[in-house]
Order: sequence, then structure tokens, then C-alpha cells
Amino acid sequence: MTLEPAELVIFDCDGVLVDSERIYCRVDREVFAALGAEFTEAEVVEYFVGSSHDMLTTIVEERRGRPLGPDWQAPFKQRYEDALDAELTAVEGVTDLLDALAVPYCLASNGSHASIRKNLGRTGLLDRFEGRMFSARDVARGKPAPDLFLHAAATMGVPPERCAVVEDSPYGVRAARAAGMRAFGYTGGLTPAARLTGPGTVVFEDMRTLPGLLGAAIS
Repeated sequence: MTLEPAELVIFDCDGVLVDSERIYCRVDREVFAALGAEFTEAEVVEYFVGSSHDMLTTIVEERRGRPLGPDWQAPFKQRYEDALDAELTAVEGVTDLLDALAVPYCLASNGSHASIRKNLGRTGLLDRFEGRMFSARDVARGKPAPDLFLHAAATMGVPPERCAVVEDSPYGVRAARAAGMRAFGYTGGLTPAARLTGPGTVVFEDMRTLPGLLGAAIS
């Protein structure tokens, strides 16, 4: 089945627009170990890439065997900020992709508005998404629930079936499918392609190829 061309492209942020997941995963392991919860790199990728803050907290609490405080991340925030300031770049090919897109686009992330703005600012992408950024804090449930993508589509005035979602995590791909949107799973980051494949989903590795894929058949 060949679908009608997408009228809106909804991008995740971390791992799709900005190459932050490798940084987060490394610092996550350090922070979680300091809290008494050891994770391998593969576990961090599986459990935390694309997850919500609540989901992350629950998993860490289960691993350490006792609850975390209400603001448990506060002592470690500067560690993340320093690493992002020093290392963060845009995902390879993403500026070429944005220049080539012939349809409107926006951003929908499980991250907070503050972190979204900081990371886009660090990579020179903020101006491209000004006024078109949506956070899980805007809805009742973040990904993998469909709420965030449906909110973004409604605000942008595009029906869900005419939206294309670009994601790098299983949580995000599941949210896109639940929202009735076609999903494009980016495999140029940390998540294996096998974890993104499935119904209604095109898996791709190079951001520059996305414009040509947006009208492709999706089974």
C-alpha cells in the first residue's frame, strides 16, 4: 500500500536531531552506579533510550532495591550539562535533511522544554524549531503512549494519518504506531534495527535519505 505524502514530519529530539544518547548513556551509567544501581551499556540502551523520567526512575529504584528521593537527579545535573556542553553535536546529515524537507516539521520529545531548548541551542538547531517544540510535560502521558504525538499533530493542524514520525527508540516507534502515524526508525544511533522494525515502520540509517522515503510504501 502506498500512502499519501506526509503533510507533517514530527521529530524526536535526542538521538534523532542531536547526538546526545551516547553522552547520556555514558553519564547515566556513572550516575546510577553512584546510586547503587549497576547497568551495562546494553541495558542502558535497552531500558532508557527514549524513556520518560518516571519510567527511568522506576527502573533504577528496582535495580537498587530502594526508593530514590523526589529530586534525586539534582546533584548530578551539572555532570550531564558539562558533558553536553563539551561534546554535543547535531546528528550527522540532519541539517541537510531539514533543508531538503518540502513539508512542515516539528519536534516532540519526552524531555523537558528546558532540556530541548538547551540541546537545540548547543547544536545550532533552535531557530529551526522555535514555536514548534512539544514536550511530554505538555500531556498526561509521555511515550510510549500516543498522547504527545497526537497533541503535536492537533496543534500543527494535521490529521494523524498524514503525519510521519522520526524516532530512534522502541518507545517512540510504539507511540507513533499507537497514534496512527507512519513511523521511521533511525538506526544511525545506539538502538539496533531489530528493536525498531515492525508494522507501519520504515527503518533507515542515513538522515539524508529520509525525504525520499516519506512517500514510500509501508506495510
